[in-house]
This record gives sequence, structure tokens and C-alpha cells, in this order.
Amino acid sequence: MSIPNSAMFLSPFFFFFFFISLCPLVFSQQSSNQTNTMITLSLLLNNTNSPWNAITEPNPCKWEGVQCTGSSITHLSLSRFGLSTSELLPVVCNIGSLQALDVSNNQLSSIPTDFITTCGEIDGFKLLNFSGNRLVGSLPTFHGFVGLEYLDLSYNNLDGEIGRLELDGLVSLKSLNLSRNHFNGSIPTNLGKSKALEQLELSVNNFSGIIPNQIADFGNLTLIDLSVNQLSGSIPDRIGELSKLEVLILSANNLSGGIPANLSNMATLSRFAANQNNFSGQIPAGLTRYLKNLDLSYNNLSGLIPPELLSQSNLQTVDLSFNLLEGTIPKDISSSLVRLRLGSNSLSGEILSIKWATLGQLTYLELENNSFTGMIPQQLGSCQHLTLLNLAQNNLTGSVPGQLGNLSLLQVMKLQLNNLSGEIPSQFAQLQRLSTLNISWNSLTGLIPSSISNMQQLAILNLQGNNLSGSIPNTIRNMGALIELQLGENRLSGTIPMMPIKLQIALNLSSNFFEGLIPNSLSYLTGLEVLDLSNNKLSGDIPDFLTGMRSLTQLILSNNQLSGDVPEFGAYVSVNFSGNPNLRNATASNNSPRSANRKRSVAVPIVIALAAALFTFGVVTVVALSISRRFYRVNDEQLQLGGDIPPPQVIHGNLLTANAIHRSSICFTKAMEAVADPLNIALKTRFSTYYKAIMPSGVSYFIKKLNWSDKIFQLGSHDKFEQELEVLGKLNNSNVMTPLAYVLTTDSAYLFYEYAPKGTLFDVLHGSLENALDWPSRYSIAVGVAQGLAFLHGYTSSPILLLDLSCKNILLKSTKEPQVGDIELCKVIDPSKSTGSLSTVAGSVGYIPPEYAYTMRVTMAGNVYSLGVVLLELLTGKPAVSEGTELAKWVLRYSAQRDKWDHILDYSVSRTSLTVKSQMLAVLKVAMACVNVSPESRPKMKSVLRMLLNAR
Repeated sequence: MSIPNSAMFLSPFFFFFFFISLCPLVFSQQSSNQTNTMITLSLLLNNTNSPWNAITEPNPCKWEGVQCTGSSITHLSLSRFGLSTSELLPVVCNIGSLQALDVSNNQLSSIPTDFITTCGEIDGFKLLNFSGNRLVGSLPTFHGFVGLEYLDLSYNNLDGEIGRLELDGLVSLKSLNLSRNHFNGSIPTNLGKSKALEQLELSVNNFSGIIPNQIADFGNLTLIDLSVNQLSGSIPDRIGELSKLEVLILSANNLSGGIPANLSNMATLSRFAANQNNFSGQIPAGLTRYLKNLDLSYNNLSGLIPPELLSQSNLQTVDLSFNLLEGTIPKDISSSLVRLRLGSNSLSGEILSIKWATLGQLTYLELENNSFTGMIPQQLGSCQHLTLLNLAQNNLTGSVPGQLGNLSLLQVMKLQLNNLSGEIPSQFAQLQRLSTLNISWNSLTGLIPSSISNMQQLAILNLQGNNLSGSIPNTIRNMGALIELQLGENRLSGTIPMMPIKLQIALNLSSNFFEGLIPNSLSYLTGLEVLDLSNNKLSGDIPDFLTGMRSLTQLILSNNQLSGDVPEFGAYVSVNFSGNPNLRNATASNNSPRSANRKRSVAVPIVIALAAALFTFGVVTVVALSISRRFYRVNDEQLQLGGDIPPPQVIHGNLLTANAIHRSSICFTKAMEAVADPLNIALKTRFSTYYKAIMPSGVSYFIKKLNWSDKIFQLGSHDKFEQELEVLGKLNNSNVMTPLAYVLTTDSAYLFYEYAPKGTLFDVLHGSLENALDWPSRYSIAVGVAQGLAFLHGYTSSPILLLDLSCKNILLKSTKEPQVGDIELCKVIDPSKSTGSLSTVAGSVGYIPPEYAYTMRVTMAGNVYSLGVVLLELLTGKPAVSEGTELAKWVLRYSAQRDKWDHILDYSVSRTSLTVKSQMLAVLKVAMACVNVSPESRPKMKSVLRMLLNAR
């Protein structure tokens, strides 16, 4: 007799209950109620990524995420299970012994009322974690939950005001985290009638009004984080009554008034951050008596730095930059100090008298933009941990001490805009990790030492505005990581030698005494954007190869002795040939209307390209003094050439994935060995470098390096930074590069990803794998990228905006499986909240929306524009910029004649069939909507995805 097909649909339920009825002894140590509940949950989770399986393991206490005490289930974790429906939550409440429930990092949109009422009756319930979901609406009223101690609803989309009833019944509440939502109104003070609260985290919301005095009624508070809100008024004096408070974070609000003096008496307070507010007055004496970390930057504080402020033995970091402080730096500085930031004040006096040699832990010293005088102390060479030294824009005199060459860990040295004299120390050749050296606009003399080429990680070299003489050393060609060279305004002479082929931002040799011909060796600089050879004694013809340098946007050859005919340059190049009397048609070229328009049209991409590239290599841009410098980046990526570099030292590593294959394959030690070898570099983007690492098991991974930026210090600790990274692990989308693990080292963070064997979309469209994509593959990539971006734009409490969306940041697992990369950096930095220089990083040339010329700020509409350019690349086969012409502008001009639309398409693809051509034309309509010059007229990302799906 055959079994009816309909019975097959009942087989899972039939099996479990049949199994239970025949095998009661299997669950003899487990109550039948809990067993039935867990089996019901496993069935409800059947369509998710749940590892639960009652067939292979009948004892739920051995399931992943389940903890038991004796025979009773006490802790249940469904974190990262891919949950999108809340229907199973009330079922959980049938477990009467439950003490903790973690459903974080899923896609839940609501908390059911019956869950609140049922679980609220469990007396022993202590922990509830809904963080990192998609909860919407107002805060639920928590009835019952008399034993609840920890409630985490952070990283959601909850909004509205918090009234008197929602949380007041939680009489045992110790920790409340509502950060990164959209709550508004005043800071809630009804947070449990027993006032047992210890940790209050309300950051990144829209709370307004004053900090209520009633917050001091919670005498057990150890942590208060109210940062990134719209709070006003002053810090209430009653804060000083919190005798157990350890961390107080009030950053990025509109607070004013003075810093309360009674904070100095809080013996438990270790961290106080009130940066980016409007505080005024003097810094209270004794404020750092007990503190480890103090950040009062970006305020209006004035007066002197209290004599004892920097001397406390417990002190580790101090940031007083961007205030109105005056006077001298106190002589007594704690030997425990790691970071000292006093830049952009009105400080004066000599820094020579400070005992720098005793500051063995000092890693970051930033004294720029003040009025310091005297010489640079030789003792700074004894600060062996120094990674960043910024003494720019002061009145320092004397020579640059050679002892600075002893700083073996130094990565950024900025001494520009002082009155320094003497020669460049030959000892600088020992700075093997230096990526940025800026000694411009001083009075340096002598030669450029040939040993400077030993600095193989140097990316930015700026020596302009000095009195350097002699020729440029021929060895400069060996500086493989150099991308910007500024030698203008000196007394250099001779001929122009061969330059490093990686130069791409600028080569500036202007206002010197160079002579001879413009060398053919410059033709190898295929990535160069700005070339300035003006005000020299160069002669001969203007070589034709200059017209073929496709990345060139600005060429300045004025005031030389050039002759012959002016070559015809593309409209995208801003040229200046004036002051060459023997050059034919030079005046006409410079005075043509095209030249004037050209300067305007390229100004924005030049500035943006400079800002983005400088950011990539950890440089605080000095393109304009008005750009905020609150984000410094140290130890950014350069191609490391020569020498054996030891693997980075692991401080901490953690896995973010539950996948057993990855957890067993990933080896942190092996990965760090891989990143120490430049031969393992697989690809480079504007913000990151990807290394290929082969694990002992034979599995390959991408290891991506992030820099240890100021953002980490603003977050406060490695732990906070780890929390930011771990949130990224929940990015559950096949078209988004999801981190599998991370490693923290002394100055960097490394993230692990699945290896993408096909490389980037740029590779298969324009590079080594050109012509490898047919239309089905191109269409799949277009839809996949749009799916990934739609997911990111709708992610948690705020969208993730990409600083640089381009073909080089889209990786391919196969020719039909794209993944959007460079995600985590944007999440960690959070450009949507940035008011600093990161907001100027607008992406790669060709992908930059026209409105960024005015806002210089990354937006969702800007991401849509960048996606439109990617779509155009898929449709045309052309790169985003070809011979200086942006693809989007070319298509918009060409598309004005509707009968020529099919000429825009890649003919090798569109000719395959009429169906293919029809689909490509439908996608072309979507692409043109995305690159509309008006941001308001562009479709939302979800609409883009829908239109692409309808184009099939």
C-alpha cells in the first residue's frame, strides 16, 4: 500500500512526536514542557540558519546557544539566526526557568504583546537582548519583568518619546541600552522604581532638552552615555553626587556653560568625554585627579592649562584640541600618557623644557596650529612608541634634530609652516615605517639626501617652500610607495630624473631651476593627476605623450623656455602654457573659453581625489585650513618593498561567524604572517588593502586592513571598537561582504572575508579579464549590487552609506555573484554623523555626483548616482572615466537623441539577440534615472532594485 503524498508534509511533526512517545528515557532529565517547547522552536526555525536538530541531538541542552543548569534551560541565544518574524517569541516564554534571552542581530521588526505579558511573568528572567534588529514604533511598556536586570534595544529603529510607564516597572533594572535609535523628547528618568540602574546608554538618538537633575537619584550608576543627541544647557552639579560613576560621555551635543569643578572629586571617574559641545570658561583644577581619559576637544574653553592637569600618574589620553587655550604646556607630564592632543589653540612658549625623554609610552603627540617657539627638542627621539608627531603651523626655529630618526615606529611627521632651518637629517632614512613626511614652508637648506629612498613606505613627501638646492637624487625612482611629491618653491637644479611610477596625486617641481627637456620617463606616470613644472628653465618641445596621460587633470608648464607647437589636449585637462614666448598658440590655448570652463569642471574632482587619496594613506589634508582635522589616520596602506617585516602583533582576535567550516579554518597567526608579506596583496581600494591568506586547512580568505583611527579613541576603548565591528557580523545579505572574524593589533584592525576568486568588477570589465561577461552575468551583477545597497540603506537605526562605491569595490565570487565591499569602514566611521574631514571623502572620480561640489557630503542619493555609473559601465563596457570624460556625462549627452540609444550599448553584447538589446535598453533607463543631475529626482534604492527586476 502506498503512502499518500499529502502525508509527506506531515512527516517532520509526525516523526518528532512519534520519537518522543517511543523514547521517553531520552528526555528523562528534561521536563516534557521544555522539551516540547524546544522542539516546537526548532520546527519554527526550520527555514532559517538554525543549527538546532532534534534528530541528530535529542538533548536541547547540548544545542548551540542553549545553556542549562541541571535539567533546566536558563539561557537561550538566537543571535544571528536570520529571524525575520516574531511569531516564535511567545513560544520561548513557555520555558519557566528562562533567565536570559538573546535575539540580537536578526531582522525582527516588532516585539509581540503576548511575549511581553507571558515572559513578564517569569520571576527569574534577568536579561533581554533585542539589539541589532529592525524594531520600529515606540518603546513597549514592560509589564512584569520584576527580575529583569539587563535590557538592550540598541541598533534599532524605535522612535517617539519615553514616558513614565514604559520602564518604571522594571524594579531590578541594572543596565539599559537604547543607543542608536530615533528616540526624541527629554532624557527619561523613570527607569525602575528601585533606582538600581548601573549603566545608562542613550547615545545616537534625538533626545533634547537638558540633562535632568533626577539622573543623580540613581546612585549606583557607573556608566552614562548621552553622546550624539541634541541636549542643551549645562552639566548639572548633582552629577558629582554619583559616587560610583566610572564613565561619563556627553560628546556631540549642544551643551554649554562651564565644566563642573566637582567632577574633580569623583574618585571612581576614569573617563570623561564632553567634546564637540559649546563649553566655555576655564578647565577646573584637579579635573584629572582620578581620570584616565579626558576629551574636551572642539569647545570654547579658555585660559591656561592647569599646572597639574597632565601630571597625574593614572592619566593616559588627553585631547584639548580646537579650543581657545593659551599660555604654556605644563612641564610635568605623566609618564603613562599615550596621547596628547593640544592642536588648534593659542598656546605659546617653548616645548624644549618638557622632559620628553620620560614619556616612554607616548604614541601620539599633536601640538599643531599654535604659537610655540624655540627648537624642536632632541629628547623627542627618545619617545620610542611615537607613531604620530605633528608640530605644524607654529613658530619653531633651529634645525630639525637628527634624533627624530630614532623613532622606529613613526608613521606620520608633520613639521610644515614653521621657521626651521638647516639640512634634512640623514638619519631620517632609518624611519622605515614613515608614510607621511611634511616639512614644507620652512627655511631648510642643503641637498635632498639620496638615502631618503630607503624610506620604502613613504607615500607623501612634501618639501616645498624651502631653500633646498642641488639635484633630485636619482635614487628617488626606487620609492615604490610614493604617490605625492611636492618639491616646488626651492632652489633645485639639474635635469628631471626618472620618478617613482606609483605617483598619482601630484608631482610638483615648480619654481626651481630645472633645465633641459621634459623627460620621456614621465610618460610612465600613467596614474598622475596633477603635473606642475612651471617657473623653471625647461626647453624644447612639449612632448606628445602628455596628451595621452589619461589620468592627468591639471598641467602647468608656464614660465619656462619651451618652444614649438602646443599639442592638442583633451577638454578634461586644465592647461597653462603662459610665459613661454617661443611657444606657438600658447596664448590662444590659455585664453580660450574652453580653458576657463575646464578649470571649473575639474576643480571638484581634483579636490575630491586629493582628499580621498590623502585619507587612504592616513593624512590629515591641508588642502584648506577650514577642513576639520578631528580624524587623523595613522599607518595607512602602502605597498611595502624590501626588507623582512615582522607579522603584526595580535592584541585580540574574535570570530564573528557561526559557520563551523570557517571557525575551524581561520588561523589568526597564519593570517598575520600573510599580511606581513606585500606579495600577498590581492587588491587595493581607496580605503583598504586586501591580502590573500591561505590557512593551514588550504582554505583561502581575504584579510582586509583597517587603520587605527581617531574614531577608536572617540569610541573610548578597544572593547567599544570591537562592539562596532561585531555589529557588522550580522550583515546577513549575500551581496554584502560580511566579516567572518577580526584581529586587533597595536595600530590596525584586520577583518576576514570569504575569498572572491574572480577579483573585482573592474577586473572583468576593464582589466585582465576583459570581455568575460555576457549579458546574463552583467544583469545578475546589476541586480545583486542593487540588492546589497538596498539592504544597507535600510539597515538598522541608520543607513550605511558608502564613501566610495565603484567597480573596484565590487568583488565577484563568480561572474554572477557580486558583493559590495568597503562596508565596515563606513559603518565604523559613520559618515552620516561625521562633521569632520571624512565628509569630504566623496568617492572616486567618475562616480562622484555633481552635488558633492557644494555639499561634499555622502548621501543616499549620492550612492544611487554611483550605482548608476556602475550600471552604465555594465551596459557600455566603458570605464567611469575615459580620456578624461566622465561616462555619466557622456551618456546623458548622447541619450538626448532617443534614436541613438542603442549606440550607447556595448555592441559585442547587445548584438547577441533582440531580447538582450531590449533588456539592456530597459536597464539603461534605470541607469539614467540614477545619474540624474538633481538628487531629488533620483529614485530610492529600493525603487532602483524593483525597476531592475522588472527590466527582465
